[in-house]
Amino acid sequence: MTKNMGSADRIIRVIIAAIVCILYFTGTISGTLGIILLVLAGVFVLTSVINFCPLYAPFGIKTSKIKEK
Repeated sequence: MTKNMGSADRIIRVIIAAIVCILYFTGTISGTLGIILLVLAGVFVLTSVINFCPLYAPFGIKTSKIKEK
């Protein structure tokens, strides 16, 4: 699994996940939409931790600054 996420991409995903979690636990978003957004926030955090986004791979998108040999 090759890293395909840059640091800016990772930071943005973590910030979005934190905002969604805050909104969910304060009751601003709730119900089915809240649960779906909370799961999506978890996916954002997971992909940020492992530096790999499975949706980037089929399209050949790489936001990391790692040079290919």
